[in-house]
Amino acid sequence: MSEPTLNYVACPDANGGHRMAYWEWGDRANPHVVVCGHGLSRQGRDFDVLAGALCARVRVVCPDVAGRGQSDWLKDPTGYQIPAYAADMLALLAQLKPATLDWVGTSMGGLIGMVLAGQPDLPLPAPVRRLVLNDVGPAIQWPALERIGQYLGNTGRFESLQQAADAMWAVSSSFGPHTPAQWLALSTHMVKPVGDDVRGALTLHYDPAIAVPFRSLTQEAATQGEAAMWQLYDGITADTLLLRGAQSDLLTRETALAMTQRGPKARLVEFAGVGHAPTLVAADQVEAVASFLLG
Repeated sequence: MSEPTLNYVACPDANGGHRMAYWEWGDRANPHVVVCGHGLSRQGRDFDVLAGALCARVRVVCPDVAGRGQSDWLKDPTGYQIPAYAADMLALLAQLKPATLDWVGTSMGGLIGMVLAGQPDLPLPAPVRRLVLNDVGPAIQWPALERIGQYLGNTGRFESLQQAADAMWAVSSSFGPHTPAQWLALSTHMVKPVGDDVRGALTLHYDPAIAVPFRSLTQEAATQGEAAMWQLYDGITADTLLLRGAQSDLLTRETALAMTQRGPKARLVEFAGVGHAPTLVAADQVEAVASFLLG
């Protein structure tokens, strides 16, 4: 499989700005752009398999959200929140200038997509045409957030990539069945060397401070935020595909079904044996997204 190119976009903030990295697949002159937004503690290379399946037909752009992967860490950790991430994506889209825009968002990346697609007055170069929400919706289950909070920010220290992959699997088995090779590939871009450690120790490739605003969230605030997210969802006009792990503890089936009845009336596809969240590596998951975007 070919490798993507790494590029950057300058993003404004209250502390002098920061650079957001993004991985690009396919012909840079292609006016049809698919942006793939990753989950809370992940990074853009999570979409390598999906991008490889799409890039002959469209230009695929997979950003590392601020604080993750090759992107800058924020000076003020309170900036690690959805509104700021959405503002960074506006800067990215202004640089990309797509004529046709689709969005694929896993978990946090889906929430960012809802913010962009649900507000028609945003200065997008093109409206979101098709939207894929991967195991996320306006209502998020509090126990799932508590589960994620137990490990978020603990970037660890590992003596090998395999050790790091094993540790990540211990908190990510809900992603569903993966071969050892698939999981190692997903883990490779999740780690970086520890400083100047001559023994080659590794740590997870994100700023531990992304946990600061996450841990300040209360159940009451999360419940209050649901109304605003439903309002955004109801404002979406893009053709929408909703993916759900059948065992997801974050997106309930009740919420998923409600999403098929209101707003853009999403088309729902569920994957058996998978929780939160499908990684879009398995052939049936890739096919569901590819046929929706390219069909």
